[in-house]
Amino acid sequence: MPDTLLVVAKKPAPGQTKTRLCPPLTPSQAAYLYECFLHDTLDVMRKVPGVQRVIGYLPENAQSYFNQLAPDMDLVCQRGDSLGERLENLLTDTLSSGSLRAVVMDSDSPTLPVAYISQAFEQLIDSDVVLGPTRDGGYYLIGVNQPQPQLLRQVQMSTPHVLKDTLALAETTGLTVSLLPPWYDVDTIADLHYLNHEIAGMSANGNAPATRRWLAETDWHSLQT
Repeated sequence: MPDTLLVVAKKPAPGQTKTRLCPPLTPSQAAYLYECFLHDTLDVMRKVPGVQRVIGYLPENAQSYFNQLAPDMDLVCQRGDSLGERLENLLTDTLSSGSLRAVVMDSDSPTLPVAYISQAFEQLIDSDVVLGPTRDGGYYLIGVNQPQPQLLRQVQMSTPHVLKDTLALAETTGLTVSLLPPWYDVDTIADLHYLNHEIAGMSANGNAPATRRWLAETDWHSLQT
């Protein structure tokens, strides 16, 4: 069975999606922007060669939405009460189904370089765990070649020290960890400003076309006040 690349994704819904961007974005703007992130993230996944591609989705009734969004990808509903449990279930279930290596990424990094994801699978040949650090202290990607439930169930997610805590726990359990180059996810308006600056520096044929179009068509100047 091939290596498996998973993404955690939620069906966009105003008032429930990217709420930390509101204000200055309206709930509808934030939901539509996240849908652009989804389109671009799935395009990034499609460029990673030699992997099975899977969307771990929420909520339970969103299967038809994601079937239409990505008919070329497999779907699995996320299971678990916490983010850590859901990530661990996705990875463990994937490995239990026969994949040699499983990598799960976020859906908030629409310009993530494809090379970083490919590098994650390569590093799992010699390392037990691979992590992609984010500048806010978390990670945009985690990959394993054996189930490692403690790394996800024993670390409190959504804190500024998720990466540090995960590395410390891995060390105490004797796991070898490789780090990818740092990147960022878009959670706050400051992150969105950074994304806008990055995309402005790309060629017109660069990555993240859906997000690029949103930034160009939205009254971006007023959002920066």
